[in-house]
Amino acid sequence: MKYLVTGGTGFIGRFLVERLLKRRGSRVYVLMRKASADKYDALRERLGVSEERLIPVWGDITRQGVTDAATRRSLADEIDHVFHLAAVYDMGMSDAVADRVNNEGTRNLVDFANELGGNVRLHHMSSVAVAGAEFDGVFSDEMFDEGQPLRHPYYRTKFQSEKIVREHARVPWRVYRPGMVVGHSETGEMDKVDGPYYFFKAIQTIRDRVPKWMPLLGIGGGQMPIAPVDYVVDATDRIAHLEADKWDGRAYFLLQQKAPSAGGMLATFMEAAHGPSFVRQLPTQDIPAGFEQTFRQIAGRMPMARTLEKQLSSALGVPLSILGYVNNRTEFDDRNTRSALRGSKVKCPPLADYAETLWRYWELHMDYDVKVPKRLMTRVRGKVVLITGASSGIGFITAKKLAKGGAKVCLVARNPDKLAETREIIAKMGVESWTYPCDLNKMEAIDAMVEKVLADHHHVDILINNAGRSIRRSAFESFERFHDYERTMQLNYFGAVRLIMALLPGMGKRRTGQIINISSIGCLTNVPRFSAYVASKSALDAFSRCISGEVASRNIDITTIYMPLVRTPMIAPTKLYDYVPTLTPEQAGDMVVSAVIERPKRIASPLGTTAQVSYALWPKVNDYVLNKAFHMFPSSAVARGKRPGTEEEKPTLRGMVMAALLPGPYW
Repeated sequence: MKYLVTGGTGFIGRFLVERLLKRRGSRVYVLMRKASADKYDALRERLGVSEERLIPVWGDITRQGVTDAATRRSLADEIDHVFHLAAVYDMGMSDAVADRVNNEGTRNLVDFANELGGNVRLHHMSSVAVAGAEFDGVFSDEMFDEGQPLRHPYYRTKFQSEKIVREHARVPWRVYRPGMVVGHSETGEMDKVDGPYYFFKAIQTIRDRVPKWMPLLGIGGGQMPIAPVDYVVDATDRIAHLEADKWDGRAYFLLQQKAPSAGGMLATFMEAAHGPSFVRQLPTQDIPAGFEQTFRQIAGRMPMARTLEKQLSSALGVPLSILGYVNNRTEFDDRNTRSALRGSKVKCPPLADYAETLWRYWELHMDYDVKVPKRLMTRVRGKVVLITGASSGIGFITAKKLAKGGAKVCLVARNPDKLAETREIIAKMGVESWTYPCDLNKMEAIDAMVEKVLADHHHVDILINNAGRSIRRSAFESFERFHDYERTMQLNYFGAVRLIMALLPGMGKRRTGQIINISSIGCLTNVPRFSAYVASKSALDAFSRCISGEVASRNIDITTIYMPLVRTPMIAPTKLYDYVPTLTPEQAGDMVVSAVIERPKRIASPLGTTAQVSYALWPKVNDYVLNKAFHMFPSSAVARGKRPGTEEEKPTLRGMVMAALLPGPYW
């Protein structure tokens, strides 16, 4: 099969091109403007294909003929399918831009497809926007012109461009109407903040500032026609290749059946962010469907109306057009899509199944709003900082913050691909960083890594020993697993000490430096089941305390952070932690930033310090309390010799109460 795709380098487009290239013997022509040649190169590199299979066609949908006459003649009778995805999606677009790209571009593309001849079939990517923002009732994919209001340029031109296809295409056509397209359900990949993503920052703020146990009031809202990009692409590909003519001349909604309400969607994402729960949703029926239009009409009579609108949107963090859609009254019926996909494995997953994947991707890759105190910039600008375990969790957040502060951040972790990804994320913030893949379990690898770092930067000003391994298993469950103690000590103690000893001579010679060790609150609270982990962290703690007196005269500070429980990939396998209070990586990163600025001897939570004093004064009382906690929190299924996931790992009610009263320890 031979395909021509417009918008092939866009978000949906690049996934569709990838999907089409998986078909045996397929060749994909992508319509490109000369000015976007770099995007074609990036797409070909991303997909790892040759120019013989991914072929650029230089042109522009906004010009008559789309491409030059010679190219049109060469493509005549060659193309089997034309996929038209190129369009402007910008809720702040002007009428002129919307008309030029979405309408005239579609008209030119339809004429182009008509001219191709042969057995070409046209596939037009429309949108649920054809129903407008104020339609009240059920809108099926059999419906089109129902007299619905279309006040916004985007809604209007998506309707009009679909109408152009319906009225002017002389070749067989099929129309696809995706809903609110979000990231990939398996990877979370997304390219911009849009739709529900506008609310993510507010969700993050609530999660970080409101206790998880505090109930929240939410909103009801209307149906949110959401769909992950992989479903949109898989469904489009499947429907496009149905051979029977009966599928032509139809539109297909691409969205989740039984779509969540606005309030349900926000509650799902709040749960994915591990924030507090919405216990009640307030009705929103009294908000007029034309909220956005009403506001614009009122504001339009006021001086500086456009400025007022921008200020309100900025304060809310959400465009008014998106906010107005929260009370959407349209219910979408995808009967054509269900019929076309019957018998296939293509189904739209429910949002709850992949919401956490979307959230994690946004927080790692798209949350560039990194705020750092001015004092950090003064402290680290131009300084070389080496962070271990920098590709995820605390290390990743710390790297973003210190890079934002102007530090030369050296990223160290075992996985080269994740390190490269971390460097790309930091680069999007406009900051350079350096990657050094290294298995910190191997002493020779540490030596080689340090040698390369020193060759590149000549010295290291701040070392942050963050990489670590945690094992939650009681001594009675470890008699046959002595290797757990060996490998934990190898990484958490010997690896960290080797790195300190390798960098300490340079710090001593320059008579300045700081070593920050990410330890554990467990070293202060002595929690059960963590004898391997806490022992390794305590060993590093003792080593650091001993050498502190040796290096103080050389202006070298050693800081230990007794970190409470943090929701990182390290604790993810322990499902028990889904039920206990934790810090976010953002909050943990702030603790590291504080350590860099203040250079204290230690940082510990009030609970950790209290536990340490309590154990010194009343050790038997502490043992009694910890023994009770030991029985309240069950061992993992694996530790008990069961297969993972065969038994629910959930604390008792008494255990959850204790975790809420004593938040922070690794229970």
